[in-house]
Amino acid sequence: MSKAKKLDFRPNEFVVYPAHGVGKIISIEEQEIAGLQLELFVISFEKDKMTLRVPTNKATEVGMRSLSSPDVVSKAMDTLKGKARVKRAMWSRRAQEYEQKINSGDLIAIAEVVRDLHRNDDQREQSYSERQLYEAALERLTREVAAVGGGDELAAQKKVDDVLTSRAA
Repeated sequence: MSKAKKLDFRPNEFVVYPAHGVGKIISIEEQEIAGLQLELFVISFEKDKMTLRVPTNKATEVGMRSLSSPDVVSKAMDTLKGKARVKRAMWSRRAQEYEQKINSGDLIAIAEVVRDLHRNDDQREQSYSERQLYEAALERLTREVAAVGGGDELAAQKKVDDVLTSRAA
């Protein structure tokens, strides 16, 4: 069982870990933990200065996945062009839903959060928690778009900004 899943990811490959976004597998190592010999993916999240070790046999179970295809990225960009859908539920409930979408690791769900929380200059100011969620979603989206497109985060940021500002016009 663990052999088939191991083949999905290799060192120097970018992956998406749902709770942290895009990271790079720097190695696959063996470690003894609680008397058990475990094989682990060592994933580096450069921007966050964080290293995560994920057992190879649990990687797909925890939602770790390869980068999205260019098709999925273009669907996410199309999602950004749509009209914001803000439910009339209480903010705490909406915030919880947004948080779940961000941590799902699903690029299109993350794009929905960015679309729904984006504010133009002429709209009312965002609350602190709204801004935090928006920035977290925007960062995840931008990092994955950059990784799929070859790694330039500034270019990816501009691409996302252009899409968001063009829908207001």
